[in-house]
Amino acid sequence: MMKVGIILGSLRKESFSKKVASNVASLFPKGFETEFVEIGNLPLFNQDYEGDLGTPSIYTEFRNKIKGLDAVLFVTPEYNRSVPAVLKNALDVASRPYGESAWSGKPAAIISISPGALSGFGANHHLRQILAFLNMPVVQQPEAYIGNVHELLDEEGKLTNEGTVQFLQTFVDTFVDLIQRNK
Repeated sequence: MMKVGIILGSLRKESFSKKVASNVASLFPKGFETEFVEIGNLPLFNQDYEGDLGTPSIYTEFRNKIKGLDAVLFVTPEYNRSVPAVLKNALDVASRPYGESAWSGKPAAIISISPGALSGFGANHHLRQILAFLNMPVVQQPEAYIGNVHELLDEEGKLTNEGTVQFLQTFVDTFVDLIQRNK
């Protein structure tokens, strides 16, 4: 069984990211298990935690959770043309101590979400830059930008646009292929 962690860039209880991620999780084939990974409880990264202050146990638990995954799907909104602070913090926490990054070598995929037409383009590309440094192979094509997301979901949070569902299935199939090539 391949474990795919899903990390959301939004902390909102009813976030569009969470709704889209829940739909996407159901598109993975047999042999793949998806799991949402909590990042909102991580204290802001401070290099002193790796020295004088001691590493918080929640950092160790999070790092071990990431190490136990086979791949990571990031689903995020865009904040000020970049990734939300909570997501950047999680990336920083699990990339330390230096030389022991939990992210290294894990296949990744990115879906950016927006109620606007730009579809989180800035967040998607900033996240790609970070993941390149963290040595994570990322799905390059198709790129997944979901704009006007509020028009694609029903009251229960289900995607209603068949074209979007088909696109996301193609995206997941490409991600599964990347995961299998990197196992």
